Amino acid sequence: MTDRAQRPLRADARRNREKILAAAARAFATEGPDAHLERIAKEAGVGSGTLYRNFPTREALIEAVYRNEVARLCDAAPALLAEKPPVAALHAWARLFLDYVTAKYGMIDGLRAIAATGSNPYGHSRELIQAAITSLMDACLAAGAIRTDIQPTDISAALEGIALTSAGAEHRQRAERLLGLTLDGLTIRH
Repeated sequence: MTDRAQRPLRADARRNREKILAAAARAFATEGPDAHLERIAKEAGVGSGTLYRNFPTREALIEAVYRNEVARLCDAAPALLAEKPPVAALHAWARLFLDYVTAKYGMIDGLRAIAATGSNPYGHSRELIQAAITSLMDACLAAGAIRTDIQPTDISAALEGIALTSAGAEHRQRAERLLGLTLDGLTIRH
């Protein structure tokens, strides 16, 4: 590994990378994995050279966007619990999960192509997401706000089911309705 790869990014380089990842996530969600990279760079407010310096290939960008979306989703759980009551945090996180699925759905062909090369873009994403769900449910259980007969894996399966039937921005309203039904069935009414 080179010295350059081991050094942390400068603040401006980190901001540029974050802007590229955000712009690419939006582009892949709406246009799919063939979104124009130059348009992504322009939307991020950087030059094409900056994009390619950070992500030398389309596949590198797709994988980085996916991993970034997983990290954002999982990092949101403790932040939401710090600012909202547990059930409200769970509801807000589940909506972020829908955003994550929409972004992933737009990249799915690219992610499959990366996986076909022997790389594993998914890494530990399932475990990370399960840990986030568990932390949210543990807080809800401690507050006595949700049923005790539901496991985190049940919620994970329900969210994945909603995602499979309602992935894509054009199905967001249906996904929201199904999510509401699922979460209402989990909550204890006092």
